[in-house]
Amino acid sequence: MCINLYAQKDSTQVKHISQLQLKQPVKYNPLAPSKAAFYSALFPGAGQIYNNRYWWQLPLIYGGMATSIYFFIDNSNEYDRFRTAFRRRSAGLPDEFSDADGNPIISTAGLESAQRQLRQNRDLSLLTTVLIYVLQIVEASVTAHLIQFDDSDDLSISPTAIPNNDMFDDLPKVGLTLKYSF
Repeated sequence: MCINLYAQKDSTQVKHISQLQLKQPVKYNPLAPSKAAFYSALFPGAGQIYNNRYWWQLPLIYGGMATSIYFFIDNSNEYDRFRTAFRRRSAGLPDEFSDADGNPIISTAGLESAQRQLRQNRDLSLLTTVLIYVLQIVEASVTAHLIQFDDSDDLSISPTAIPNNDMFDDLPKVGLTLKYSF
């Protein structure tokens, strides 16, 4: 007498996974963006250093701020020169823009125009410095937010083309499947 017994394998059995194979979720630190912004507000570029994204950003921050501060100081000094010359000429005294005989090299209207232009350039340089300062604070905060964003391979969207298997319909069909893996 012969008896054959068959059984299915247990597919619900969980395999043993070591602790090293489990992915540790990235801890979300809600204070990291505010810390980065605070550090950047105290000292320009400190938020970028806090975020460890400073190797290419610090030269841009300091270069931009140094350039705009340089032009602010230069335009301010030139504005003071033309302003002093305009005041001396208005008082009937010789100024640096007159030759040895007292004849003006630059007209009074030219002195006024130069003052207006230099004041605008000075104010624009100050605005540029403040804008770079504020933008580096915002950039540090946004970068700190994005560092905590999960961009691993487990989170993905993969488009898939689905062939038409309907034998009664010859029209091609296009489909798109988005698979979210978490």
